[in-house]
Amino acid sequence: MLASPINPADVNQIQGVYPSKPDMNTLLGTTEAAAVGGNEGVGEVINVGSSVKGMQKGDWVIMKYTCMGTWRTHLSVDESQLHKIDDKSGLTPLQVGTVSVNPCTAYRMLLDFAKWDFRGDEWFIQNGANSGVGRAAIQLGKEWGFKSINVIRDRGDKAAEQKLKDELYDIGATKIITEEELQGKEIRDQIKDWTNGGREQIKVALNCVGGKPATAMAKYLSPGGTMVTYGAMSKQPLTLPASMLIFKDLAFAGFWVSRWSDKHPDLKKQTVDDILRLTRAGKFKDIPVEECSWGWKTDDEVLKKAVQGTLGGFRAGKGVFKFEDLEV
Repeated sequence: MLASPINPADVNQIQGVYPSKPDMNTLLGTTEAAAVGGNEGVGEVINVGSSVKGMQKGDWVIMKYTCMGTWRTHLSVDESQLHKIDDKSGLTPLQVGTVSVNPCTAYRMLLDFAKWDFRGDEWFIQNGANSGVGRAAIQLGKEWGFKSINVIRDRGDKAAEQKLKDELYDIGATKIITEEELQGKEIRDQIKDWTNGGREQIKVALNCVGGKPATAMAKYLSPGGTMVTYGAMSKQPLTLPASMLIFKDLAFAGFWVSRWSDKHPDLKKQTVDDILRLTRAGKFKDIPVEECSWGWKTDDEVLKKAVQGTLGGFRAGKGVFKFEDLEV
Protein backbone atom coordinates (compact mmCIF):
# COMPACT_ATOMS: atom_id res chain seq x y z
CA MET A 1 0.00 0.00 0.00
CA LEU A 2 1.04 3.62 -0.57
CA ALA A 3 -1.56 5.62 1.37
CA SER A 4 -4.78 4.90 3.23
CA PRO A 5 -6.99 7.47 4.97
CA ILE A 6 -8.56 7.01 8.39
CA ASN A 7 -12.25 7.77 7.91
CA PRO A 8 -14.76 7.98 10.78
CA ALA A 9 -16.69 5.13 9.15
CA ASP A 10 -13.59 2.93 9.48
CA VAL A 11 -13.54 3.52 13.23
CA ASN A 12 -17.31 2.98 13.49
CA GLN A 13 -16.79 -0.34 11.71
CA ILE A 14 -14.25 -1.42 14.32
CA GLN A 15 -16.63 -0.34 17.07
CA GLY A 16 -19.28 -2.62 15.58
CA VAL A 17 -21.80 0.19 14.99
CA TYR A 18 -21.43 0.46 11.22
CA PRO A 19 -23.83 -1.44 8.92
CA SER A 20 -21.16 -2.99 6.69
CA LYS A 21 -18.78 -5.48 8.26
CA PRO A 22 -15.77 -7.29 6.76
CA ASP A 23 -15.48 -11.06 6.73
CA MET A 24 -13.74 -12.38 9.83
CA ASN A 25 -11.21 -15.17 9.32
CA THR A 26 -7.83 -16.51 10.46
CA LEU A 27 -5.98 -16.04 7.15
CA LEU A 28 -3.54 -13.63 8.78
CA GLY A 29 -2.47 -16.27 11.28
CA THR A 30 -4.56 -15.04 14.22
CA THR A 31 -5.85 -17.61 16.68
CA GLU A 32 -9.30 -16.04 16.57
CA ALA A 33 -11.19 -14.79 13.52
CA ALA A 34 -10.16 -11.21 12.73
CA ALA A 35 -10.30 -8.61 9.97
CA VAL A 36 -8.17 -5.68 8.77
CA GLY A 37 -9.57 -2.16 9.10
CA GLY A 38 -9.72 0.50 6.41
CA ASN A 39 -11.91 0.83 3.32
CA GLU A 40 -10.03 3.30 1.14
CA GLY A 41 -6.52 3.70 -0.19
CA VAL A 42 -4.12 3.32 -3.07
CA GLY A 43 -1.59 0.57 -3.62
CA GLU A 44 1.20 -0.14 -6.07
CA VAL A 45 1.39 -3.50 -7.81
CA ILE A 46 4.68 -5.18 -6.90
CA ASN A 47 4.03 -8.57 -8.50
CA VAL A 48 1.35 -10.31 -10.58
CA GLY A 49 0.36 -13.91 -11.23
CA SER A 50 0.85 -15.58 -14.58
CA SER A 51 -2.86 -15.29 -15.48
CA VAL A 52 -3.15 -11.57 -14.76
CA LYS A 53 -3.62 -9.64 -18.00
CA GLY A 54 -4.93 -6.20 -17.04
CA MET A 55 -2.29 -5.08 -14.57
CA GLN A 56 1.47 -5.07 -14.26
CA LYS A 57 4.20 -4.20 -11.81
CA GLY A 58 4.24 -0.49 -11.02
CA ASP A 59 0.53 0.13 -11.65
CA TRP A 60 -1.44 2.07 -9.04
CA VAL A 61 -4.74 0.58 -7.96
CA ILE A 62 -7.65 1.41 -5.67
CA MET A 63 -10.19 -0.92 -4.13
CA LYS A 64 -13.26 -1.71 -6.24
CA TYR A 65 -15.32 -2.66 -3.18
CA THR A 66 -15.51 -1.79 0.51
CA CYS A 67 -14.40 -3.92 3.47
CA MET A 68 -11.13 -4.97 1.80
CA GLY A 69 -8.90 -3.88 4.67
CA THR A 70 -6.56 -1.13 3.48
CA TRP A 71 -4.77 -0.51 6.80
CA ARG A 72 -1.95 -2.89 6.00
CA THR A 73 1.42 -2.67 4.37
CA HIS A 74 0.80 -5.36 1.75
CA LEU A 75 -2.23 -7.04 0.24
CA SER A 76 -2.67 -10.07 -1.99
CA VAL A 77 -5.89 -9.79 -3.96
CA ASP A 78 -7.52 -10.88 -7.21
CA GLU A 79 -7.34 -8.27 -9.97
CA SER A 80 -11.15 -8.38 -10.32
CA GLN A 81 -11.41 -6.60 -6.96
CA LEU A 82 -9.30 -3.64 -8.03
CA HIS A 83 -9.60 -0.54 -10.19
CA LYS A 84 -6.44 0.34 -12.05
CA ILE A 85 -5.54 4.02 -12.26
CA ASP A 86 -5.11 4.33 -16.01
CA ASP A 87 -3.07 7.53 -15.86
CA LYS A 88 -1.18 8.28 -12.65
CA SER A 89 0.91 11.05 -14.17
CA GLY A 90 0.80 14.29 -12.20
CA LEU A 91 -0.83 12.60 -9.23
CA THR A 92 0.37 11.79 -5.72
CA PRO A 93 -0.52 8.76 -3.58
CA LEU A 94 -2.39 11.12 -1.23
CA GLN A 95 -4.61 12.39 -4.04
CA VAL A 96 -5.41 8.93 -5.37
CA GLY A 97 -5.69 7.33 -1.94
CA THR A 98 -8.37 9.76 -0.76
CA VAL A 99 -10.50 9.95 -3.91
CA SER A 100 -12.90 7.05 -3.35
CA VAL A 101 -14.98 8.21 -0.38
CA ASN A 102 -15.32 11.95 0.21
CA PRO A 103 -14.94 13.28 -3.35
CA CYS A 104 -17.17 10.52 -4.76
CA THR A 105 -19.79 11.26 -2.10
CA ALA A 106 -19.89 14.96 -3.01
CA TYR A 107 -19.86 14.23 -6.75
CA ARG A 108 -22.78 11.80 -6.69
CA MET A 109 -24.92 13.77 -4.22
CA LEU A 110 -24.68 16.95 -6.27
CA LEU A 111 -25.37 15.32 -9.64
CA ASP A 112 -27.81 12.56 -8.72
CA PHE A 113 -30.33 14.40 -6.52
CA ALA A 114 -31.22 17.45 -8.64
CA LYS A 115 -31.88 18.46 -12.21
CA TRP A 116 -29.43 21.23 -13.03
CA ASP A 117 -29.56 23.65 -15.92
CA PHE A 118 -25.86 24.57 -15.54
CA ARG A 119 -26.59 28.26 -16.18
CA GLY A 120 -24.55 29.61 -13.29
CA ASP A 121 -27.59 30.78 -11.29
CA GLU A 122 -28.32 27.64 -9.23
CA TRP A 123 -27.36 27.00 -5.60
CA PHE A 124 -26.76 24.30 -3.05
CA ILE A 125 -26.42 24.66 0.71
CA GLN A 126 -24.42 22.38 2.99
CA ASN A 127 -23.32 21.96 6.59
CA GLY A 128 -19.99 20.45 7.56
CA ALA A 129 -18.56 22.62 4.80
CA ASN A 130 -14.97 22.24 6.00
CA SER A 131 -15.13 18.44 5.99
CA GLY A 132 -13.63 16.36 3.21
CA VAL A 133 -17.02 16.01 1.53
CA GLY A 134 -17.77 19.70 2.05
CA ARG A 135 -14.52 20.86 0.47
CA ALA A 136 -15.05 18.48 -2.45
CA ALA A 137 -18.60 19.78 -2.98
CA ILE A 138 -17.37 23.39 -3.03
CA GLN A 139 -14.78 22.64 -5.70
CA LEU A 140 -17.04 20.47 -7.84
CA GLY A 141 -19.83 23.03 -7.55
CA LYS A 142 -17.48 25.77 -8.72
CA GLU A 143 -16.41 23.63 -11.68
CA TRP A 144 -20.04 23.00 -12.68
CA GLY A 145 -21.20 26.57 -12.11
CA PHE A 146 -23.16 26.00 -8.88
CA LYS A 147 -23.16 28.67 -6.18
CA SER A 148 -22.90 27.49 -2.58
CA ILE A 149 -23.94 28.50 0.93
CA ASN A 150 -21.56 26.79 3.32
CA VAL A 151 -22.27 26.30 7.02
CA ILE A 152 -19.47 25.74 9.54
CA ARG A 153 -19.49 25.32 13.31
CA ASP A 154 -18.89 28.40 15.42
CA ARG A 155 -15.42 28.63 16.88
CA GLY A 156 -14.38 30.44 20.04
CA ASP A 157 -11.18 31.46 18.32
CA LYS A 158 -12.45 33.97 15.76
CA ALA A 159 -9.04 34.28 14.12
CA ALA A 160 -9.07 30.52 13.46
CA GLU A 161 -12.66 30.79 12.21
CA GLN A 162 -11.70 33.51 9.74
CA LYS A 163 -8.69 31.50 8.58
CA LEU A 164 -11.01 28.58 7.86
CA LYS A 165 -13.40 30.82 5.95
CA ASP A 166 -10.51 32.15 3.88
CA GLU A 167 -9.50 28.56 3.02
CA LEU A 168 -13.01 27.74 1.83
CA TYR A 169 -13.36 30.96 -0.16
CA ASP A 170 -10.01 30.16 -1.78
CA ILE A 171 -11.33 26.85 -3.16
CA GLY A 172 -14.54 28.38 -4.49
CA ALA A 173 -17.11 28.86 -1.72
CA THR A 174 -19.69 31.53 -2.61
CA LYS A 175 -21.02 32.31 0.88
CA ILE A 176 -19.98 31.02 4.33
CA ILE A 177 -22.02 31.28 7.54
CA THR A 178 -21.86 29.69 10.98
CA GLU A 179 -24.46 27.41 12.55
CA GLU A 180 -25.42 30.24 14.90
CA GLU A 181 -25.98 32.58 11.96
CA LEU A 182 -27.98 29.90 10.14
CA GLN A 183 -30.41 29.69 13.05
CA GLY A 184 -30.59 33.47 13.53
CA LYS A 185 -33.32 35.87 12.41
CA GLU A 186 -31.29 37.91 9.96
CA ILE A 187 -30.15 35.10 7.67
CA ARG A 188 -33.49 34.79 5.85
CA ASP A 189 -33.18 38.26 4.31
CA GLN A 190 -29.50 37.65 3.54
CA ILE A 191 -30.21 34.44 1.65
CA LYS A 192 -33.08 36.10 -0.19
CA ASP A 193 -30.70 38.86 -1.26
CA TRP A 194 -27.96 36.39 -2.30
CA THR A 195 -30.41 34.40 -4.44
CA ASN A 196 -31.79 37.42 -6.30
CA GLY A 197 -34.98 37.60 -4.29
CA GLY A 198 -35.35 33.83 -4.35
CA ARG A 199 -35.42 33.67 -8.14
CA GLU A 200 -32.18 31.68 -8.11
CA GLN A 201 -33.11 28.28 -6.71
CA ILE A 202 -31.40 26.41 -3.89
CA LYS A 203 -31.87 22.93 -5.28
CA VAL A 204 -29.93 20.67 -2.92
CA ALA A 205 -28.96 20.64 0.75
CA LEU A 206 -26.14 18.33 1.87
CA ASN A 207 -26.48 17.31 5.51
CA CYS A 208 -23.89 15.54 7.64
CA VAL A 209 -24.87 17.09 11.00
CA GLY A 210 -28.55 16.45 11.72
CA GLY A 211 -30.52 17.99 14.59
CA LYS A 212 -31.72 21.60 14.64
CA PRO A 213 -29.00 22.92 12.30
CA ALA A 214 -30.17 20.52 9.59
CA THR A 215 -33.81 21.51 10.05
CA ALA A 216 -32.81 25.17 9.82
CA MET A 217 -30.91 24.48 6.61
CA ALA A 218 -33.86 22.66 5.02
CA LYS A 219 -36.01 25.77 5.45
CA TYR A 220 -34.01 27.55 2.77
CA LEU A 221 -34.42 24.92 0.07
CA SER A 222 -36.48 26.10 -2.88
CA PRO A 223 -39.81 24.35 -3.55
CA GLY A 224 -39.14 20.91 -4.98
CA GLY A 225 -35.61 20.81 -3.55
CA THR A 226 -33.93 17.82 -1.92
CA MET A 227 -32.00 17.38 1.30
CA VAL A 228 -29.49 14.55 1.12
CA THR A 229 -28.26 13.21 4.46
CA TYR A 230 -24.93 11.38 4.49
CA GLY A 231 -23.92 11.74 8.14
CA ALA A 232 -25.20 12.63 11.60
CA MET A 233 -22.34 14.15 13.55
CA SER A 234 -24.61 15.75 16.15
CA LYS A 235 -26.21 12.34 16.82
CA GLN A 236 -29.54 14.18 16.95
CA PRO A 237 -32.60 13.26 14.86
CA LEU A 238 -33.71 15.32 11.90
CA THR A 239 -37.09 16.88 12.74
CA LEU A 240 -39.19 17.99 9.77
CA PRO A 241 -42.20 20.34 9.94
CA ALA A 242 -45.10 18.95 7.90
CA SER A 243 -45.25 22.22 5.96
CA MET A 244 -41.93 21.41 4.27
CA LEU A 245 -43.42 18.25 2.84
CA ILE A 246 -46.90 19.55 2.05
CA PHE A 247 -46.42 23.10 0.84
CA LYS A 248 -42.83 23.11 -0.43
CA ASP A 249 -42.81 19.55 -1.78
CA LEU A 250 -39.33 18.94 -0.43
CA ALA A 251 -37.74 15.52 -0.71
CA PHE A 252 -35.45 13.95 1.88
CA ALA A 253 -33.03 11.20 0.90
CA GLY A 254 -29.99 9.43 2.27
CA PHE A 255 -26.71 8.59 0.57
CA TRP A 256 -24.28 5.91 1.70
CA VAL A 257 -21.19 5.83 -0.48
CA SER A 258 -20.24 2.30 0.64
CA ARG A 259 -23.48 0.84 -0.69
CA TRP A 260 -23.26 2.98 -3.84
CA SER A 261 -19.66 1.84 -4.48
CA ASP A 262 -20.47 -1.84 -4.10
CA LYS A 263 -23.60 -1.54 -6.26
CA HIS A 264 -22.05 0.55 -9.04
CA PRO A 265 -18.34 -0.38 -9.41
CA ASP A 266 -18.16 0.78 -13.04
CA LEU A 267 -19.76 4.13 -12.25
CA LYS A 268 -17.36 4.46 -9.32
CA LYS A 269 -14.43 4.15 -11.72
CA GLN A 270 -15.92 6.77 -14.04
CA THR A 271 -16.44 9.12 -11.09
CA VAL A 272 -12.91 8.56 -9.78
CA ASP A 273 -11.41 9.10 -13.23
CA ASP A 274 -13.25 12.41 -13.65
CA ILE A 275 -12.18 13.69 -10.24
CA LEU A 276 -8.57 12.75 -10.93
CA ARG A 277 -8.81 14.54 -14.29
CA LEU A 278 -9.82 17.69 -12.42
CA THR A 279 -7.00 17.10 -9.95
CA ARG A 280 -4.41 16.91 -12.74
CA ALA A 281 -5.82 20.11 -14.21
CA GLY A 282 -5.38 21.91 -10.88
CA LYS A 283 -9.15 22.33 -10.44
CA PHE A 284 -9.43 20.00 -7.43
CA LYS A 285 -7.10 20.77 -4.55
CA ASP A 286 -5.76 18.44 -1.88
CA ILE A 287 -7.59 18.26 1.43
CA PRO A 288 -5.73 19.15 4.65
CA VAL A 289 -4.28 15.97 6.18
CA GLU A 290 -2.41 14.75 9.21
CA GLU A 291 -0.01 12.11 7.94
CA CYS A 292 0.99 9.13 10.04
CA SER A 293 4.07 7.39 8.64
CA TRP A 294 3.85 3.61 8.72
CA GLY A 295 6.97 1.53 8.18
CA TRP A 296 8.42 -1.72 9.45
CA LYS A 297 9.73 -0.02 12.59
CA THR A 298 6.65 2.07 13.42
CA ASP A 299 5.46 1.51 16.99
CA ASP A 300 1.92 0.15 17.37
CA GLU A 301 1.02 2.99 19.74
CA VAL A 302 1.65 5.55 17.01
CA LEU A 303 -0.84 3.81 14.75
CA LYS A 304 -3.42 3.44 17.52
CA LYS A 305 -3.18 7.12 18.38
CA ALA A 306 -3.78 8.09 14.75
CA VAL A 307 -6.93 5.98 14.63
CA GLN A 308 -8.26 7.12 18.00
CA GLY A 309 -7.93 10.77 17.03
CA THR A 310 -10.22 10.42 14.03
CA LEU A 311 -13.48 10.98 15.89
CA GLY A 312 -12.23 14.08 17.71
CA GLY A 313 -13.42 17.56 16.78
CA PHE A 314 -11.62 20.49 15.14
CA ARG A 315 -8.78 18.48 13.62
CA ALA A 316 -6.18 20.13 11.41
CA GLY A 317 -6.86 17.59 8.67
CA LYS A 318 -7.91 14.05 7.77
CA GLY A 319 -5.75 11.32 9.22
CA VAL A 320 -3.88 9.36 6.55
CA PHE A 321 -1.52 6.43 6.87
CA LYS A 322 1.46 6.99 4.58
CA PHE A 323 3.35 3.77 4.01
CA GLU A 324 7.10 3.97 3.55
CA ASP A 325 10.32 1.97 3.91
CA LEU A 326 8.50 -1.26 3.12
CA GLU A 327 10.94 -2.99 0.78
CA VAL A 328 10.68 -6.77 1.06
